[in-house]
This record gives sequence, C-alpha cells and structure tokens, in this order.
Amino acid sequence: MGWLNAIVQGLLLGGLYALFATGLSLMFGVMRIVNLAHGDLAVVASFLALALVSGTGLPLWAIIVITVPLFAVLGYLTQRVLLQRSLASGPLATLLVTFGLSIVLQNVLLELFSADTRTLDGGAFATGSFTINGAISIGYLALTTFLLACATLIGIGLFLARTGLGRMLRAASDDRETASLMGADSRHVYGVATAIAFATVALAGLMFAIRSSFDPSIGPSRLIFAFEAVVIGGLGSLWGTLLGGMVLGVTQSVSAQVDPALTLLAGHLIFLAVLAFRPQGLLAGRTA
Repeated sequence: MGWLNAIVQGLLLGGLYALFATGLSLMFGVMRIVNLAHGDLAVVASFLALALVSGTGLPLWAIIVITVPLFAVLGYLTQRVLLQRSLASGPLATLLVTFGLSIVLQNVLLELFSADTRTLDGGAFATGSFTINGAISIGYLALTTFLLACATLIGIGLFLARTGLGRMLRAASDDRETASLMGADSRHVYGVATAIAFATVALAGLMFAIRSSFDPSIGPSRLIFAFEAVVIGGLGSLWGTLLGGMVLGVTQSVSAQVDPALTLLAGHLIFLAVLAFRPQGLLAGRTA
C-alpha cells in the first residue's frame, strides 16, 4: 500500500506540474516562444498574493480570484508592449527578452521582499486530508490542484475548439500570414494567448505557495519542472502537459520511496530518457 500511496501522491503532484506547464506549452504552441521568465512569474504571483493578504485582510480565495485575472491583463500588456517587438527578430530575440525579464523580476523581488522564504497560509485546507482504506492519504489541496489542472485544460481546449477567437488562435499558430489574410489580428491573438498563459502560471504559483515555501530565487527551478513536463508530454500538446506532469510527479514520488535523495534526479533522468528515445514526446502533435 505504501507504493500505491506513492503513485497516488505522484499523480496529484503531476497536477501541479501540469498547471505550471500549461502556459509554457500554450505560448510555445501558438507563438513558438519559450518563456524563460515563466517560473519567475509564478513567484511574482505568490508574492503579490502574500502582499494582498497582509495588506487587505481578505480571505485567500478572494486573493486568488483577484490575482489570476490581474495576471491575465498583465500577460496581454506584456505581449503587446514587450514580446511582440521581439517576435519579428526571431526566436533568439524572444529568448533574450524573456531571460532579461527573468533577471529583472528576481532582482525586483529580492529588493522588495528580501531573500527570506515565505508561504501562504492555507489553514486547515492546506494541511487537511482524507484516507482511503486507511492507507492512502489524499490531501484536499493536492486534489484541488489536480482538479484545477484538469478544469483549466478542458476550458482552454473548449475555448480553442468552439470559439471564433480560439479558432483564430489556432490558425495563427499554424500560419500567421494566412490567418492575417482571413482577418486575424495576430498581435491581439498572441496577446490573448499570453494572457491565458500568465493566468495559468499565476494559478500554479498560488497553489504552490500554499503547498510549500517560496523565495525570489526559486523561479528557475519551477521553469525546469514545467519545461520537463512539456517535453515529456509533447511540445505544444495541452493534454500532453498533464500526462507529462503526472509522469514526472509519479517518478519523483516513487523514487522518494526508494531514497529521498533520488527524488529530483529521477525526474531529470526520465526527462533525458524521453529526449533520447521519443524526442517528440509521449503525445506527439500540437493541439494549439
């Protein structure tokens, strides 16, 4: 039962990794941008929520409702003001821009909040759990995070498939010039895609901040987990991010049963194995 419990915990952890990876997958699938500031944006959302909780006294759920839409607006503005200018210069320019953004965000957070580790107090919700057969423990927060990941992926999938703007977004990802001839404003479409990506990474950052501690320097490690989940599942495949996240989570959780020191190493080895034997990912092909 200990091994079964480890697998269950790994699957639930995969939901968190999938939330982190969704925005990264969407931006790559639509704009071919690898956002190196992705993890740092999650940390910014965590610190923003912490400041709002301290300054307003609002309950945590209300802070989440405020922060996620705020990051969607920030994502749209970032794309129109910053990223759009670099797209015409090629992928290297966007990498440099997002790398610079990552450095700036880390240093701003360090200046404002110091290097101390913080956490968002989720109360009994963060620590509570229920058991199955007296051996498998499922935390309320972990289960909620997994369900949020599934709901987010379903919502984005429906948006892409059943709305005019979503179809324009998919068309622009396949052929920007042809989509422009059909009336698509690529700048607006890309702005919407970035808004969705920022909203999902903010949600992931908040769930992680409730689950664990955070500080201004942990953004790159969050980026690595998100990137590994995207690659394992398949570049540009939204549902592949969920599969990749679960594979990564189960690998880490099961390896921790053998030796806690192997937790991170095992996940990285699975990532390298996928690159070596199935570089297109487990679910090849783009859905966005």
